[in-house]
Amino acid sequence: MQNGRATIQFLGGVKEVTGSMHLLKAGGKKFLIDCGFFQGRRAESIERNKNFPFEPSSIEALILSHAHIDHCGNIPNLVKQGFKGNIYCTVATRNLCAVMLRDSAHIQQQDAEYINRKHHLEYMLPVEPLYDLEDVEKSMELFTCIPYGRRFALSDNLSLTFFDAGHILGSALTLLHIKENGRDIRLGYIVDLGRRNLPLLADPVMIQNLNVVMIESTYGNRLHDNIEQAEKELGEVVVRTYKRGGKVIIPAFSLERTQEVLYSLRRLLLKNEIPHLPVYVDSPLAVSVTEVFRLHPECFDQETKRMLAQGEDPFTFEGLRYIRKVEDSKAIQIDPGPMIIISASGMCEVGRILHHLKNNVENPRNTIVVISFMAQHTLGRRIVEKEKKIRIFGREYELNAEVVVLNAFSAHADQKDLIDYAENIRMKEQRFFVVHGEEEQSLALIEKMRERGFQDISLPERGTEIIL
Repeated sequence: MQNGRATIQFLGGVKEVTGSMHLLKAGGKKFLIDCGFFQGRRAESIERNKNFPFEPSSIEALILSHAHIDHCGNIPNLVKQGFKGNIYCTVATRNLCAVMLRDSAHIQQQDAEYINRKHHLEYMLPVEPLYDLEDVEKSMELFTCIPYGRRFALSDNLSLTFFDAGHILGSALTLLHIKENGRDIRLGYIVDLGRRNLPLLADPVMIQNLNVVMIESTYGNRLHDNIEQAEKELGEVVVRTYKRGGKVIIPAFSLERTQEVLYSLRRLLLKNEIPHLPVYVDSPLAVSVTEVFRLHPECFDQETKRMLAQGEDPFTFEGLRYIRKVEDSKAIQIDPGPMIIISASGMCEVGRILHHLKNNVENPRNTIVVISFMAQHTLGRRIVEKEKKIRIFGREYELNAEVVVLNAFSAHADQKDLIDYAENIRMKEQRFFVVHGEEEQSLALIEKMRERGFQDISLPERGTEIIL
């Protein structure tokens, strides 16, 4: 803390969309906001995820916004290295983390075993996963759940209140109320901000009277089509691929995006806008996450609540099959189709989606539908940019399949949503810090906000510490 005053230090998720982590110092104590995995080039990812720029045992508590891996994925490593404080989040976030973090540990173990087999042949030193299932279980013991709208004291001069972010199940915008030298500071963590009028989840809540705002910028220079148009385009893609006798391959994050696509496919089927054909969710994690969704109707919008009250399941329809077993996954890989396959990971970096892409990208009858944000240096980004050749499992493949990008399925606010939110919470004296966005997107949002009259707005560097 600088001169005994409250500060915030930006340690990840600035000029980038992964590895969100920020250090708040208040009242002589340290609090961490999010503890996410950084995803990028392998060597940099290992270095940044393994080593914290602080002593983990010095952190009083962790405030967790939601269960996406880029926000929660490094928690077990934090605990492994000495953190023993409470982890504050919503109930739905806790339940999702129990699934997501176990899956993360399992993937790391598999990756380490695969790499070590190669290294053994090349006489290189073995690698170890950042954490294992035992570290995950120790982490889950520290989770403390707080419902939306309830103010909770973290210390004598710091409290938090969660509000629905409308981003994924259980996601929270965080109000941190800091008392310092007779002053009240209201810090808003507006990351990740959802969109209004999307199906399934409730809309994000506006938090008023904020002195300091940390706001995301994932789509700071983009505007989304409305979801109805995206749903229509998805239906058109399915129809024309079906007529070609091909497969529709949808890389999707197991958390939220898979459930949203299933919801849209169900609506398209009920309106007879797509043919009845097999739909496979080929991701054990997505199957488990969907089960968690069914436990939390409090997070849904009114339409979905009415559907549940009438005994309908938004995640079930004729022709849909959830795949857990490897043998079943291999069977659909060799099935000629037509069919729809939804599989993880969303950025096409790991998981079963790689096998589906390997077997289908060279066939022009097939279509790859991109519905998730694809970060730089990922296979997903190379598919979005329609590179002629892409590398999967070390081998090059011709990208002959049709590629369709539907950004409107994004659960992130676009430029208009972000500016609308900022204007609704505008105060005379207010500071904005733009985070969670690639530099181009962040700078574009800053420029547009300045055009709208916002003055005290900046893009911090990673490691920057500012006095509140």
